[in-house]
Amino acid sequence: MTELEPLIADLALILICAGAMTLLFKRLKQPVVLGYIVAGFLTSPNMPYMPSVTDMQGIHLWSEIGVIFLLFALGLEFSFRKILRMGAAPIIAACSVIAGMMLVGMFTGQLFGWSKMDCIYLGGMLAMSSTTIIFKAFDDMGLREKRFASLVLSVLIIEDILAIVLMVMLSTLAVSKEFEGTQMLMSILKLIFFLVLWFVVGIFLIPLFLRKVKSLMSNETMLITALALCFGMVVIASSVGFSAAFGAFIMGSILAETVEAEQIEHLVAPVKDLFGAIFFVSVGMMVDVALIVEYIVPILCIIVAIMLGQTVLSTGGFLLSGQPLKTAMQCSFSLTQIGEFAFILATLGTSLGVTSDFLYPIVVAVSVFTTFTTPYMIRLAEPAYSVVDHILPQRWRNKLKNYADASDDEQPETNEQRIHWKAYLKNVAVAVGIHSVLCMAVIALMLYFGRPFISRLLPTPWDGILTALLSIIFIAPFLWMLMRQSEDINANTLWSDNRFSRAKLVALQFLRILIAAAFVSYILGRTTHWGYTLGFFVVTAIVISILFSHRLKKQGDIMEKTFNENLSQRE
Repeated sequence: MTELEPLIADLALILICAGAMTLLFKRLKQPVVLGYIVAGFLTSPNMPYMPSVTDMQGIHLWSEIGVIFLLFALGLEFSFRKILRMGAAPIIAACSVIAGMMLVGMFTGQLFGWSKMDCIYLGGMLAMSSTTIIFKAFDDMGLREKRFASLVLSVLIIEDILAIVLMVMLSTLAVSKEFEGTQMLMSILKLIFFLVLWFVVGIFLIPLFLRKVKSLMSNETMLITALALCFGMVVIASSVGFSAAFGAFIMGSILAETVEAEQIEHLVAPVKDLFGAIFFVSVGMMVDVALIVEYIVPILCIIVAIMLGQTVLSTGGFLLSGQPLKTAMQCSFSLTQIGEFAFILATLGTSLGVTSDFLYPIVVAVSVFTTFTTPYMIRLAEPAYSVVDHILPQRWRNKLKNYADASDDEQPETNEQRIHWKAYLKNVAVAVGIHSVLCMAVIALMLYFGRPFISRLLPTPWDGILTALLSIIFIAPFLWMLMRQSEDINANTLWSDNRFSRAKLVALQFLRILIAAAFVSYILGRTTHWGYTLGFFVVTAIVISILFSHRLKKQGDIMEKTFNENLSQRE
């Protein structure tokens, strides 16, 4: 009989132990995530009297794949359109909660004299509540239909998105090991650029591809295609300096807008459950009882910081978003735990080598405790509200009630012109932003990849002229959509309003033309050596020909119609 590879034997041990623990925790009506963590603790080398895994490097690789699947599945579960329809309240509350809890975590770490990176990562971990645990708690307690529960779930979606951004930011900090404002701003701009580029291109191309091959798609081919797209985006994201998990999340969010999203989510679920289980088991393997005993005081302090921070600061955040005091307290008491993203951030810090070894087991211990207390904290919200309501002076209660009522009421807008200007400027900003990103992407591809290839075929200066010609041809549809005068009802209303509005509209249109001219000028400046006078006339001629081209108008209309249909086809 041949000897099994250590990785296969380790996988058998992990799955057997994980299966037994999940059955036990299901019987105890506790989240299975805790069962996975306990299974990891039992199979880790830190447990001397139990069989333990031998190939930790292989388990670590599989756990990274588990993170990719977890983030891919998370992307499949939400829609950008759904986020936009949530309104301002969940966004205000989520941003307030994250900012407040990050400060609490950083301050707590500083009290114990930890390094700056440890404090920052601890703040990020404490800022993210557990979607899985809260979702299950609401289900078990029959609270899913309550108003505060729907608000909490909306906030959790926003938190998950901000957690992805936070992961990118912390990765940038870890690599640079500097806190320079300019560098951080460039990292944010880079993130926004690639986020817009990937989402727009993905929404335009992927639904078209899926429609073309629909007749060939069985469950098997759909699963393989979805995973191919996921890992393809993982490779692309890693190649431009982002984390693999970020790429998986982006592809999941793109596929979430397609009509095949539910089928893909159903097919991916078993694979996600398998590798997700390995990830959470690997989290449990990082638990070291000796370290927990050594750092029991910081663990208890962090637990208190979470309980007090979420119940106090989060209540303030929900009140700020216009919620009544009772709803705000019910929401904040539901968020008093840390979960999956805390583990992912802890794994990120460990893999990058920027956090201390003790931080991981501390976070796991805190997560286990706060997970067990979640149902009790949810039940405690109403009695706590009764106490607070009894203590508060009457004038404070009246002010809070009036503030919440004012936020709920739909205030009629008296300045109709301001409404039209706001809507028009929003449309213009979106159009200019998206098409500028697409133009920059095409120009970068042509200059850094296209021109070296053309230079091997043609001598100077013809290589530069051909590169400029092809670049302008490729970005011409985007330049036309960037420059075109909007034909929506807001622009027409503003134009017929008065001559001052017309002047502003003309100025905005001229600004858009200047932006298009700047792109053409940049291309010509990088590829040719014409003088300023000749260059000015060439740029003017190109911009005018693009602006008044009927062919580009038709092509732009088709592209815009296709994008809007792809974006809304699931609905």
